Amino acid sequence: MPDESTPAAVDPDAAPRTLTPAERIAPSRHDPLVAAASRPAGGPLGEHAAVGRHWFWSPQRVGLALAVFALVLCWFGKASCIQQYTDSSGANQLDWRSGRPFVAMCYSDIVPLYSSEKLDDPHTFPYVSSWQEDSPTAQDQTRYMEYPVVTGLFQWVDAKLAAAWLSVADSGWLPAALPVAVYFNITAFFLALAWLVTVWATGRTTKRRPWDAVLVAISPLVLVHTFTNFDAIATACTAVGILAWSRRRPEIAGVLLGLGVAAKLYPLLLLGVLFLLCLRAGKLRTWGRTALFTVLTWLVVNVPFILVATRGWWEFFRLNTLRPMDPDSLYNVIASTTGWAGFDGMLHKGQTPVVLNVVVAVLFLACCAGIGYVTLTAPRRPRLGQLAFLAVAAFLLTNKVWSPQYSLWLVPLAVLAIPRWRPLLGWMVLDALVWVPRMFYYLGIDHKGLPEGWFLGTVVIRDLAVAGLCVLVLREIYRPRTDLVRLSGDDDPAGGVLDRARDRLRLPGFRGHRTTTTGPAQQSPAEPEGLC
Repeated sequence: MPDESTPAAVDPDAAPRTLTPAERIAPSRHDPLVAAASRPAGGPLGEHAAVGRHWFWSPQRVGLALAVFALVLCWFGKASCIQQYTDSSGANQLDWRSGRPFVAMCYSDIVPLYSSEKLDDPHTFPYVSSWQEDSPTAQDQTRYMEYPVVTGLFQWVDAKLAAAWLSVADSGWLPAALPVAVYFNITAFFLALAWLVTVWATGRTTKRRPWDAVLVAISPLVLVHTFTNFDAIATACTAVGILAWSRRRPEIAGVLLGLGVAAKLYPLLLLGVLFLLCLRAGKLRTWGRTALFTVLTWLVVNVPFILVATRGWWEFFRLNTLRPMDPDSLYNVIASTTGWAGFDGMLHKGQTPVVLNVVVAVLFLACCAGIGYVTLTAPRRPRLGQLAFLAVAAFLLTNKVWSPQYSLWLVPLAVLAIPRWRPLLGWMVLDALVWVPRMFYYLGIDHKGLPEGWFLGTVVIRDLAVAGLCVLVLREIYRPRTDLVRLSGDDDPAGGVLDRARDRLRLPGFRGHRTTTTGPAQQSPAEPEGLC
């Protein structure tokens, strides 16, 4: 029996070939959930079906069409929060009366940030302009834009576009509305484009399994959270960066990851994942080019603000250091159920939660060390999607904040890591349902909301579901024969230069597996291994 750690022999330096439609995996043939869902459309794909003959409806376009439908539903879900009413003085006001954002479950950060970040002021510019916080308990009342540079500039540009729209609307050429409603709709339009890019890039990366991108398109998390905040920008940069890496364009991948890090910090985790994989494969030069372009891109975006508006640029990092544990973190679950206040103590607003920050850092670094161990001891080098999912999931599970829209980060990575529709949809449904008790918890018991226990219970269930997916990924890493991607004959579709590359470094580990290669030929046990 051939060693399960050795794929079929191919030239590792050859360019990836284009798969014919007949070589693609049809989930309706293999996944019972997809097979059942396909019955209204005629059932699973037949053995002799003509595949790839339609002039327009490719798997990619079907996925994008479904994503458009899901994004429209998401917009309708948030639209209740941009309705207006006429007050007693005859002025139009945003209708957030009687806890509408929580009762209608339409809350979006985009709406309150329009005024709280002073985007409604035409004379402000992110990181340069400051304002005084209204809270009398804050030690330092001077505030600046609190988002990373790409996200902050994205909000400012949308505010300027909203102002231009209203200027044209005043002349009668466009429909008029409240400024915040126009701003929300413009922002939602660009966030929708960003999520479509995420779907497109994920579908192009999966290669033999293009239909798996449908999970990214119709995820319940898309229906709830695409317009909750601005995270679709980072998911788009990350997904296209992974696509560029899979096409063996490390410089382009670095530029895109650098833009992603300048929008949200989590794409930086992928750079660490690539380092571990390239270390095992002896591809550190390629990784170095990606890392160099990531750093250069981040510097190009950030250095002007560091030099001109240092304090405003630092606001994002300052607030994250000062931020206490959020209600959606496991630390809050522990503190609420046990009554222990050791994480934050009796801190006043503005003081740094030192103990909590140290615990978060230690736990996450321990998870990173574990991921490094898995990478270097697995019988076959893990796929990029598998390690990327583990890294981001570990970050979220150990972090002191898990804002609801952060779950969008996991969606495309989960599809690349575990193309199993039932467990993925199960987790996505559970994660999306956390929104319901969250909204009614924030509504408050005095206003017929839910007690904290209901919300914390769903948070625990969500975290257990994510942890369960991590266990499934680890099982498939150590048992490659259970990995659906590798069962179909692929090695690492997102791996780029790592796809079917030889191992150059591997540590003895799980079950005492002997050192093997993941390249086109089996390496002699007596042949020394090293770094190239």
